[in-house]
Amino acid sequence: MSKLYVVGIGPGKFEGMTHEAARALDESDVIVGYTVYVIVGYTVYVDLVKAHFPNKTFLTTPMRREVERVELALQEAAQGKTVAMVCSGDPGVYGMSGLCEELAAKYPGVEVVTVPGVSAVLSGAAILGAPLMHDFAVISLSDLMTPWATIERRLRAAAAADFVICLYNPSSHKRKDYLARACDVVLESVSPDTVCGVAQNIGRAGENTRILTLRELREAEVDMFSTVFIGNSQTKVVGGKMVTPRGYDHD
Repeated sequence: MSKLYVVGIGPGKFEGMTHEAARALDESDVIVGYTVYVIVGYTVYVDLVKAHFPNKTFLTTPMRREVERVELALQEAAQGKTVAMVCSGDPGVYGMSGLCEELAAKYPGVEVVTVPGVSAVLSGAAILGAPLMHDFAVISLSDLMTPWATIERRLRAAAAADFVICLYNPSSHKRKDYLARACDVVLESVSPDTVCGVAQNIGRAGENTRILTLRELREAEVDMFSTVFIGNSQTKVVGGKMVTPRGYDHD
């Protein structure tokens, strides 16, 4: 069978890619990704791997053309080529794996293989400290495909259950107030002094972190390259890092 790898390339630097991901790209004839408008401090995901795999054929589509991009990749694979679809982070976490599996039904001769990567919930947590040592929920604030009422219901449930909450897509040009709106929902059942963190430009130029309270987070400016963490009732600041205790006994 022909093969379509759906490859997670991690947070943004080659060193953050798994050996399995690098091997899949090395085996592929064609690498498919997307292009975006040029933004200072941001590199197109395809460009992150081009320098390391110079002899490959690279194909791209613009953002929000996901179906077209997957069809392109499957069509290439159906011609007998080994193809890799690259995604930031992990392709199974708000990535392309699901769509590839759905559309591959029209291409019975193509095998879809997902190659996991390090998602922003993990890489962001690592540079903030250890905020995910207990149960947590990951929620995207993008209402492009999920109604805001559904997002709000999930936020309310996660906050009431005292989960650590990781927020993807916390803001954009069209959704500038969404983080504040999310914080208002969480504040219904969570203390305004709850420890929170923001990880920005993870693994890329301009990487930085902030630790702040939920009250301060509500007023914070973030962008589409930020991942937000809202601690649970036990989360604290230890040595300048955000830490959620697991509960081990120690002196």
